[in-house]
Amino acid sequence: MSEIELEKTYLAKELPDLTGVESVVIEDTYVPESDYHAVVRLRRRGDDYEITKKEVIDESDASRQTEQTISLTRMEFESLAASSEKSFTKRRYFVEIDGSSAEVDVYLGSLTGLVVIDFEFNTEEELDNFETPPSVLADVTQEEFVAGGYLAGKSYQDIVDDLERFDYQPLLLKGVNK
Repeated sequence: MSEIELEKTYLAKELPDLTGVESVVIEDTYVPESDYHAVVRLRRRGDDYEITKKEVIDESDASRQTEQTISLTRMEFESLAASSEKSFTKRRYFVEIDGSSAEVDVYLGSLTGLVVIDFEFNTEEELDNFETPPSVLADVTQEEFVAGGYLAGKSYQDIVDDLERFDYQPLLLKGVNK
């Protein structure tokens, strides 16, 4: 299946109240491992497995990407994922922020402290007219350092200089950032 994804990504200023909020643990692995910024992602979300290729439509605007996704079996996922150590795990929360649906990604393991918020849009008009909510720190949609294919295999320390450009402070959610 091929579709166009319209999305903006922000660094979180603070954690929204996530008490009782629906969430899922996501494991992403990017291939090939040798690619500086891989665009092919293997994803495990619960008992669902898929491979996705995400590419920006226009190199100057990462908010618009083509996305091609194919479902995989567990065996296919595990076999392909074994070819790369470029991975990370995050817990995704589905919330409403300032009247808009959002996904709050709390990174785990070596990326503990990083929290990004994605807003997805159904139309170009929604994307173009979106106003940055006051509850987020900075729009990092165009920043490569938070793109999954670049971020995979990195640690928080590897991106701390980039985060400091935005005065980002690490955010921790008790009992989740493990």
